[in-house]
Amino acid sequence: MNLFTVITVTYNAEHTLARTMKSVQEQTYSHIEHIIVDGNSIDGTVDLIKMLETEQTNWVSEKDKGIYDAMNKATAMATGNYICYLNAGDTFYDENTVEKLIATAQQYHLPDILYGETVVVNNEGKFLHNRRLKAPERLNWKSFKQGMLVCHQAFIVKRRLFEPYDLTYRFSADVDWCIRLMKKSKSIVNLHQVMIKYLNEGVTTANRKASLKERYRIMTKHYGAISTLLHHAWFVVRAILKPEKKN
Repeated sequence: MNLFTVITVTYNAEHTLARTMKSVQEQTYSHIEHIIVDGNSIDGTVDLIKMLETEQTNWVSEKDKGIYDAMNKATAMATGNYICYLNAGDTFYDENTVEKLIATAQQYHLPDILYGETVVVNNEGKFLHNRRLKAPERLNWKSFKQGMLVCHQAFIVKRRLFEPYDLTYRFSADVDWCIRLMKKSKSIVNLHQVMIKYLNEGVTTANRKASLKERYRIMTKHYGAISTLLHHAWFVVRAILKPEKKN
């Protein structure tokens, strides 16, 4: 049995969390645990969790130091072989997503990291557009020189590979975390499937300028100052020549 852990961290998410919890519960793969770490919400989030929780739900609501502190706390509670992080409002692409993921993992002798594609949805969960950055055929730690080619939610890692998120980054610690885990991984497998419907209303989206500054620092740390400067010049050109498509 390969237990699969889904982690969701929340704060005042009563309007979006239900969609995520139901998506986890509707998966055809039965060996799933859903860990929810709530930051002591003051709306109806906790009541919603209590209403929708099942035997596969493990949750806590208490103050934390932010989203990445909550992710570290949640991962310490996890017992699954693999970990997936879904924000409130995010869902799996369909009810067979985890089953197909586990089948691929077994086919490739349980690789350290698996990754796939993501589509962007609105507050009602309706498709808006494909993610502008496409997951590469082959992924390694140097791939993120081109930007975060794989969405955090579609980046599935073995729990034993986990390292804590660096709390010195408030908005983009996931970028640094993905690079660090790819550096230490021995096997990374492309799932060749759309994994996640991503709600484009996260903390990073709301704090885009600060997030971009953090990403620049992270890329300089891992790839060096000159390489990072040159790639960011290309990002500007790319954004002009190939803007994100929206339906």
